[in-house]
Amino acid sequence: MADAVLMSRGRGPVAEAVATGAPLAAVLAAVGGLYVAQSVVTGVTLVGLPAILRESGLPLQRIGLVYLALLPWVLKGLWAGAVERCRLPPAGRPRTPRIVALGTLISALSLAAAAVIGPAAFGPLLACLLVAALATATVDIACDGFAVETLSAHNRGWGNAAQVGGAYLGLSIGGALFLVLTAEAGWTVAALVTAALILGLGLPFLLLVPRLGADAHRAHRPGLAAALRNPRIRTGLLLVPVFGLGLRLGQSMLGPFLIDAGLSLKAVGLINGLGGAGVGLLGTLVGGAAVRRLGSAASVRIAIAAQGLTLVVFALAATWGLQAPELLGALALLAAATAAFGFVALYAELMAYASPAQAGIDFTLFQCADALIALLGGAVSGVLAGRLGYPACFALAACASLAAAFAAPYLIRRAAAECAEERTTGRGPIVGALP
Repeated sequence: MADAVLMSRGRGPVAEAVATGAPLAAVLAAVGGLYVAQSVVTGVTLVGLPAILRESGLPLQRIGLVYLALLPWVLKGLWAGAVERCRLPPAGRPRTPRIVALGTLISALSLAAAAVIGPAAFGPLLACLLVAALATATVDIACDGFAVETLSAHNRGWGNAAQVGGAYLGLSIGGALFLVLTAEAGWTVAALVTAALILGLGLPFLLLVPRLGADAHRAHRPGLAAALRNPRIRTGLLLVPVFGLGLRLGQSMLGPFLIDAGLSLKAVGLINGLGGAGVGLLGTLVGGAAVRRLGSAASVRIAIAAQGLTLVVFALAATWGLQAPELLGALALLAAATAAFGFVALYAELMAYASPAQAGIDFTLFQCADALIALLGGAVSGVLAGRLGYPACFALAACASLAAAFAAPYLIRRAAAECAEERTTGRGPIVGALP
């Protein structure tokens, strides 16, 4: 009931237009295409490019610099306010299509420039990829704002499935397919094909969304300060690390653990690549169905329990020194499916906390917090595994999930109470927060 109360808020002019005009499948295809395109850029940068650079003989220290491309995703909350104010002017139609079109074009042109530059010129190449990452992170702000204000409470689970599933699919395309194209046709062809693919993935959104916008007068001026004054946003910013700490601590060390347990590099690559993408997509579909049927709050609790049990199994496997490649591979795939399910549930819950008056800012803050937890979790898990061993690392991750099983429901109830109070009193931190 708590999440039903919260999620009933996100209806506005765009949502009504979608409900009466555009099929849900068309909206999901539109936003899903953008999510795939964004992750294609990330996959090329963080999965495909390091392998190509290493094959070219570049030192590992320089290859590690490509992870600077994550910075726009961690820091995009700093310019989310400017993007949202541009997207939602005081009067007139939303400018979401313009922002998406410009960002998509910049991303494609950056990859086209990278095709000309080539991997030998590392500095200019990295600059192109940073521009592409900055553009895709900005497009994500506008796309998330559109999704929050457009999808009804009943359909947000499917929206988050499109988001998370698009991320898995995009990473696979940007990593595996890009490497295959590079090996078969060369860097230039692979980069140009990827640039064209990004443009094509943005077309469904640009064809659909301009027909959905409506003229409106907006009393609220979107801003970061307004988001931080909103008690539901502060609660959500607590929920993100509570939910994600155990998952990130365990997830970061799965690959090294499988290698040390005797799996080949090729086997781990298949598990993390094609296998992980496949079960990840399956997990997103199950997560979308669960959110639609059970609600996001119940689905979050199920996800925490599932990820905690998975981490316990990995802690036991590490303690016993299990050397069974098939079983360990199956467990790794189960962990990937569980993580995908959890992200769908979490983001569906967080969508309910964002105000329709500035959804792009609010939801961006949650994603920045998640990216920060991913970076910190990866660094901390490496230290834990290095000093205490894999059993202790997975056990501590399981303990964090156990703590989340108690803390997350409390935070969700608190957010529901905050929303109920706002609806009762008619006063809230943001004008237009409630219909």
